[in-house]
Amino acid sequence: MYTILSQFFSANKILMLGMVVTFLLTFLLLKHPFPFLPCDQGRAFAVNGELSKGKLRGVGLTFVLCFLVGSFIFLPVDREYVIYAILLFAMMMSGYLDDASDKPWNDYKKGLIDLIISIVAVGTFINFNSTEILIGTFGIQLPTVVYFIAGIILVWVSVNVTNCTDGVDGLCASVSSVTLFAFAVLFTEALGKYAMANFLFIAVLFAYLYFNTSPSSMLMGDAGSRALGFYIAIVAMKSGHPLIYLLLAAVMIIDGGLGLVKIFLKRFLKISILKNTRTPIHDHVRKNIGWSDTQVVVRFVIIQVLLALVAFCIVG
Repeated sequence: MYTILSQFFSANKILMLGMVVTFLLTFLLLKHPFPFLPCDQGRAFAVNGELSKGKLRGVGLTFVLCFLVGSFIFLPVDREYVIYAILLFAMMMSGYLDDASDKPWNDYKKGLIDLIISIVAVGTFINFNSTEILIGTFGIQLPTVVYFIAGIILVWVSVNVTNCTDGVDGLCASVSSVTLFAFAVLFTEALGKYAMANFLFIAVLFAYLYFNTSPSSMLMGDAGSRALGFYIAIVAMKSGHPLIYLLLAAVMIIDGGLGLVKIFLKRFLKISILKNTRTPIHDHVRKNIGWSDTQVVVRFVIIQVLLALVAFCIVG
């Protein structure tokens, strides 16, 4: 389809058209949601968790499918991109099946799925790309095994911290949009079609945010947050600057990552840390400091924008 469109429009016009069409498709499908989508049961241990009870959950299935449709219509996809698209769909489906399950999947089951998808994704990347990473203007050629292990860690971390950030209306989609926009602007040439894909993903997230701003009527669930985290990890690797993920996704890493570290140390090493700090951090600032949901979203987005500017100073 892209080949046909390119005969009549420039690449930028195709992208703009793609964003509009993808946004409208996502908006309409969310406005008239699939009847099989589950409803949220409310989270017993989350701040204001009961307020989510009864809302549609797992609508990440909708916007991920719309993103994939938009990608295959408005992007010049190749074999590598197709593999990532299949893996993105698999990650989304694993999250959706968890969302729709009467009993939430345990951490080990989800962890095994994450590991399998991560192995295939990083193996695919290594097959099509160099294992050189850039730090500013300096390049370091990593041994294949080292990159393979580090890549798996990156994908796993990105999936799980993004998932943990999805606990406040509008937060995950807003911060992720900043991250995707920053990658697309900073690494336009290196990312190529993936920079274009970032804007398509932002378009579907904007359509979702129309319904997810506080007070929301629907939630992306694991179907959306896990797929989104997976995609961000792929973009980080494709940029050639995977370590810049630490800055461009810093808010999600701190918000969701501290809780993961806390749980890991408690469960496996019997070490307790941050005893007076709620995790994810968005629960701490709401319960202990008194921020409203809107304040959490706006302030976290501002912080992420500032960190993206720092990243530009390092990379530019």
